[in-house]
Amino acid sequence: MNIHEYQAKALLRSYGVPVSDGRVVLRGEEAKTAAGELDGPLWVVKAQIHAGGRGKGSFVEPEAGEKGGVRIARSVGEAAEFARQMLGRTLVTLQTTPAGKQVNRIYIEDGSDIQRELYLAMLIDRVSSRISFVVSTEGGMSIEDVAHDTPEKILSFTVDPASGLSDFHGRRVAFELGLEGNQIKQCVALVKNLYRLFQDKDMEMLEINPLVVTTDGNLKCLDAKMGFDSNALYRHADIIALRDESEEDPKELAASKFDLNYIALEGEIGCMVNGAGLAMATMDIIKLYGAEPANFLDVGGGATKEKVTEAFKIITSDPNVKGILVNIFGGIMRCDIIAEGVIAAVKEVGLQVPLVVRLEGTNVDLGKEIINKSGLNVIAADNLSDAAQKIVKAVKG
Repeated sequence: MNIHEYQAKALLRSYGVPVSDGRVVLRGEEAKTAAGELDGPLWVVKAQIHAGGRGKGSFVEPEAGEKGGVRIARSVGEAAEFARQMLGRTLVTLQTTPAGKQVNRIYIEDGSDIQRELYLAMLIDRVSSRISFVVSTEGGMSIEDVAHDTPEKILSFTVDPASGLSDFHGRRVAFELGLEGNQIKQCVALVKNLYRLFQDKDMEMLEINPLVVTTDGNLKCLDAKMGFDSNALYRHADIIALRDESEEDPKELAASKFDLNYIALEGEIGCMVNGAGLAMATMDIIKLYGAEPANFLDVGGGATKEKVTEAFKIITSDPNVKGILVNIFGGIMRCDIIAEGVIAAVKEVGLQVPLVVRLEGTNVDLGKEIINKSGLNVIAADNLSDAAQKIVKAVKG
């Protein structure tokens, strides 16, 4: 689960992390009052969407102006005008789809006098099963570009959970970033607070880009992105309350309500599979035979007829889907349950595209019998390779 920048900064502030003063704006008429509550003389007006690259992004509508989604204003009136221009408009960045995202929130904050821009992030290193720090002197730009062009400017290290975080880690970050004097003490305190926040809230990722040194020699977090482990959200009602469903794919949102593991992709063949490994293999073999999967969908080992029905409805709601492959290996999941769910879904939403079904495992004969007697125009497959070839052929003609 992701949250907006202004929400992330509120969390940082609550843990003693230095951030600029700011106000969130939901309606254009609120912008002038919000900007007036800040000191100035510079105001930064930021579009709030769940995507990076906002400053270099562009709006679809000409009414939003030619500048990107992050703008510097030199008066309260200009800040308010920028906010009104961006609200309700569609912002396209390198991290959105070509369709972009609608801006429903604006964050106006005090400007900062910047001496240096740095990079600091924390994430879960799945290789070592530890929290990892990533730091670089090249802040204010994409860390992927830094890794590609100048990888030697990136330091990454993990923290041993047995011994925990110590001042040494903070000093290591400070020395790598070239900090001096009191900035080193500030960095040690910053790293401690970020680590505590990361653990307390079960985060998967925390990125500060840029972390700046101001002209008066102090550290400040100028931008923040946070991602949380969705499996741990039951422990964090305060984080759940920050969820902005308008930023999520409608299909993924619907899937989450039925406890389905669904991720929308950009291909043409919809997949319904049980088990994450089999789902990945199914996507791979679709690509092997010349097509692209439209989604990852794992219905799970304990899926009910109702859950399978909803999964099928979610797949067919994607206008890009030109064919559907159901690939079930029944262990805990019974093939007859899948068959009944597919039939119920087809009767409810109809079937406008080719459907290939491959069933194997528990109650496979019963499942095949249910589908054969349904009268549906279903293409049967004997194995995974056969199923992938048949659905690709049906879609590609």
